[in-house]
Amino acid sequence: MNYGGEKSPMGQVPPPAYIASPYPGYPPQPGMGYPPQPGMGYPPQPGMGYPAQPQGFGPPPPYGNQAYGNQPHPMQEYPAHPATVTVHQPVVYVTRSPLAEPVSDYMCYSIFTLMCCCLPLGIAALIYSISTREANHSGDQLAAERSSKLARTLNHVGLGLGLAFVILMAVYLVVIATVISN
Repeated sequence: MNYGGEKSPMGQVPPPAYIASPYPGYPPQPGMGYPPQPGMGYPPQPGMGYPAQPQGFGPPPPYGNQAYGNQPHPMQEYPAHPATVTVHQPVVYVTRSPLAEPVSDYMCYSIFTLMCCCLPLGIAALIYSISTREANHSGDQLAAERSSKLARTLNHVGLGLGLAFVILMAVYLVVIATVISN
């Protein structure tokens, strides 16, 4: 199907022009590919719609008087102003220093709980011990105290569960040994 004798640079035939009437229910306007039709409601009466808008786009305006390939650098077009003064403000970084009296992180206690007593609570206690150590290093007193308290609590609970398990296993083994020997 050939809509025109032109071909695009890609070798394809261009599609037909899109023609839409801005006035629904009225015939298309003149100049849009159709001749005027008198008595069919055109031109529209006041309050019947908007006036015709220009259709399509033209080519972009050229950049100056030159072709696109060889353009001067923008700074060459505007001379430098020798009276311009640029002031650079210094950058201020606010950092915290490590705490002078660091909070106890219970790292050894957490490792002992992890290895010997209760693995899940030992892992959680170790994570909070590391968090306490990082808060001590960054100078965050409140976070260090909060993490330290939680690490100590998890270690106490893990140690208690581990000792209770060892005691219950010892009692169980004694009871089993006495039942088997009788």
